[in-house]
Amino acid sequence: MSNTIPKIVVIGGGAGGLELATQLGHKLGRKKHADILLIDKNRTHIWKPLLHEVATGSIDPDLDGVVYSAHAAKHHYRFQLGTFYQLDQSKKCITLAPLSDDLGHAILPERTVHYDYLVIAVGSVSNDFNTPGIKEHCYFLDSNQQAERFQHTLLDSFTRLHQDDNQQQSLNIAIVGAGATGVELSAELYHVSELLKLYGLTNMSSKRLHIHLIEAGPRILPALPERIAISAKRELLKLGVNVREQTQVKEASAQGFITKDDEHINADIMLWAAGVKAPDFIKDLAVFELTRSNQIQVNQFLQSTVDDSIFVLGDCCAFTLDDGKQVPPRAQSAHQMAQCIEKNLIATLKQRPLIKFQYNDYGSLVNLSRYSTVGNLMGNLTSNSFFIEGKIARFMYVSLYRMHQLAIHGGAKTLALWISEKILRVVRPKMKLH
Repeated sequence: MSNTIPKIVVIGGGAGGLELATQLGHKLGRKKHADILLIDKNRTHIWKPLLHEVATGSIDPDLDGVVYSAHAAKHHYRFQLGTFYQLDQSKKCITLAPLSDDLGHAILPERTVHYDYLVIAVGSVSNDFNTPGIKEHCYFLDSNQQAERFQHTLLDSFTRLHQDDNQQQSLNIAIVGAGATGVELSAELYHVSELLKLYGLTNMSSKRLHIHLIEAGPRILPALPERIAISAKRELLKLGVNVREQTQVKEASAQGFITKDDEHINADIMLWAAGVKAPDFIKDLAVFELTRSNQIQVNQFLQSTVDDSIFVLGDCCAFTLDDGKQVPPRAQSAHQMAQCIEKNLIATLKQRPLIKFQYNDYGSLVNLSRYSTVGNLMGNLTSNSFFIEGKIARFMYVSLYRMHQLAIHGGAKTLALWISEKILRVVRPKMKLH
C-alpha cells in the first residue's frame, strides 16, 4: 500500500467506531483512497445496549458478537488488537500497550501507530465516584468480559439455590443506578429465573429472587421523560423489584451496600450502574480539554478543540448543544456522530467545507425483557413527543438494533442474520447455560 495514501485510525470498535470504520472502508478503503485502521482492545464487538442481556445469559456473545478481523476483511478496512494509552500530537502517532495473554505471557510488545487523521471512540466506563468498596465488591457492565463474569456468577448462584436442601433460601441482587441499564437488567433477571425451569432447575423461580434497585435521585430513569419512568416503575413493582428512590449509597462491603442513612442493604450479588465517565487514561494523556467526566471537548465539526486532525465521537465526546446541555451518551448519539465524522473526513480529503454536527433526539425506549417495553418517539414522526408501550414499543426497540446491524453489515446480511436467529431459536436453548 502506497505511503501517500492518507491513514485514518479509529480507536474503539463500539457502536459508533465500528459503523464509522465500516462506512469509511466502503467509501475510501475499497478504492484505496485511504488506509482505514480500526483498533480495539477486544477481538469481538457486542452492541453495548445489549450487555445486560449478555449478563443474564439471554444473549450468547460467542454467537451474536461481530469478530473484528473477519468483519474488516469483508468491509475494506484493517483491524489491530491493542490498548491505546499514549498520544504524540507532534509526531501524529499513538502508542499501544504491550499485549499479554491471560497467564501474563507476552504476545506483542509496545507498538507505535502513525496516523494522518485520528478518531477517538473509546466509549465510557462506570463512574463509582470514588465510593469506598465499590471496585472491590461490585460487578460492572462496561464490557463483554464484565457481563460474562456477572453471568457466570449468576448461573452459579442459581445452581446453588436449586440444589440446596433448604428451599426457603433466596438470591438477593442489589443494583445501584436506575438508569436504562439498571432498569432493563432488573426485568431481564426475573425473565431468566423463570426460564431455568425449562432446563432442569425446577426448584428455581422468580419468587426466590429478590432484586433491590437503588437510585440516589428522586425517580428512576432520571434522563428520560417522567411518563416513561412512571410506567417502567409500575411494571418493575409488578415483577417484585424493590425500587429504592432517593437512596444514596456511601459504601459497599462483602455483605451489601450501606446507605447514607447507615441502612444496610444485604446482597449476594452487587452491581454498580450509577453513572458513566470517559476512561481515566484520557485524562492521563494530558492533551485535551476535558469535562469533569473526562469527556473530550470538541468543536462544531466534532474535531477536538486542541487538534483539527483528531475527531471524537460517542460517550467520550463532549458536544454542547444550543441550550447548554451536552449530547447524552446513547447509541443514537454515537450513530449520528459517526455519520457526521464520515462526511467530514471525506470532505477534508477532498478539500471541501466541513458540515456542522446536529443532534436529533428521536426518543427513548426502555425494554423490560418480555414483560413490557415503554418509551417515547420524537423527531421526524411528529413535532412533539408521544408515549408508546407494548408491542409497538418492543418493535421499535428491536428496530434500533437492526439499524445498527444494517450500518455494519448491509441489507442482505442483516436479513440473513434475522433469518438465522429465527432458526437458532428452535435448536438452541433460550439462554446461555455455561
